[in-house]
Amino acid sequence: MLFDTHVHLNAEQYNEDLEEVINRAKSEGVSYMVVVGFDRLTIERAMVLAEEYEFIYACVGWHPVDAIDMTDEDLKWIEELAAHPKVVAIGEMGLDYHWDKSPKDIQQEVFRKQIRLAKKVKLPIVIHNREATADIVEILQQEEAAEVGGIMHCFSGSPEVATECLKMNFYISLGGPVTFKNAKKPKEVAAAVPLDKLLIETDCPYLAPHPYRGKRNEPGYVKLVAEQIAEIKGVSFEEVARITTNNAKKLFDIN
Repeated sequence: MLFDTHVHLNAEQYNEDLEEVINRAKSEGVSYMVVVGFDRLTIERAMVLAEEYEFIYACVGWHPVDAIDMTDEDLKWIEELAAHPKVVAIGEMGLDYHWDKSPKDIQQEVFRKQIRLAKKVKLPIVIHNREATADIVEILQQEEAAEVGGIMHCFSGSPEVATECLKMNFYISLGGPVTFKNAKKPKEVAAAVPLDKLLIETDCPYLAPHPYRGKRNEPGYVKLVAEQIAEIKGVSFEEVARITTNNAKKLFDIN
């Protein structure tokens, strides 16, 4: 039993073979997935998938790269969707200083608004962080995000930063990069973070694990992430699969 906590099956990369991708995931032991919507189009598609498949859940929010496009109406819509029984988190939200589409101050404002919304609707949050670690941690602390907690999605920081996030009631989620031969930090994080605070993900169609690096990722490959973490921690694959699945079900309140 595996739980891929972050998929983008709502992406156009799956337009031709979505059903086959889902079936392959199930055959690899993936029992649950959360499909993440981060703008109008992808949120709508995420909701369709969550309603169509019993084992797929939705996370809805606004991506920092597109923060400049988010309106008050969009935020209200996300709040309305939060009441849907298949919506288990708000996000992905956060900061992305790599791309310059949305100014930093607007990204931070939209980030804060979504944290406050998540606290209002009592759902955990999913954090996107690219080249913005210090500001992410500061905003999470200032907004008292520990009240709802959540996921540091596709975590790429240091074990020290991971420890700060754990103090704020966040799980650390690892994806394909932990399998890369030259990925020192993710492996250090996998070793340092207790298994009961780890989650696994693919972030598909992006960041495919070794040996599929550079190709389209898919949820079935989350098994490779779990296998790598098991090897690093010196425990069985079955233990990693069981504990990370239970962690996700606890966070997302899935019985």
